[in-house]
Amino acid sequence: MKEKTIDYVLRATWMAVSKMYNEEAGKAGSTMATGFALLSIDPEDGTPSTSLGPKMGMEATSLSRILKTMEDKGLILRKKNPNDGRSVLIHLTEFGKEMRDYSKRVVLRFDEAVKENVSDKDLKTFIEVANTIMELISEKKIYTEEIKIR
Repeated sequence: MKEKTIDYVLRATWMAVSKMYNEEAGKAGSTMATGFALLSIDPEDGTPSTSLGPKMGMEATSLSRILKTMEDKGLILRKKNPNDGRSVLIHLTEFGKEMRDYSKRVVLRFDEAVKENVSDKDLKTFIEVANTIMELISEKKIYTEEIKIR
């Protein structure tokens, strides 16, 4: 295959973005996963722990590990949900809010850099293509017939 597949372009691009985010997060003693979690937590009201996994597209075990690390670093507090005694709300500490703000600035700088170097038309097309790919996947329209091994 001489021409790069769509899959290859997506994976290679995401790997580069992920590496870049981890390098930036590392400057603040953090990780991309922690930054993503911080951005997914409501800074004022907190977020139910049960809704974080689906919001972030993460399995519960991976999320639990990240939340434990965040708690150990003083980024979050777990509090009982006043509306539902069985569930827990994840709240940001003051340090967590500072790191959330840092993470937000990192993401916005990335957006800004891309927008400075990609035309509005190309960016709109990119987003349309990405949305189409996500729709094809979520509606299970790709593997409609079994692919035979031989």
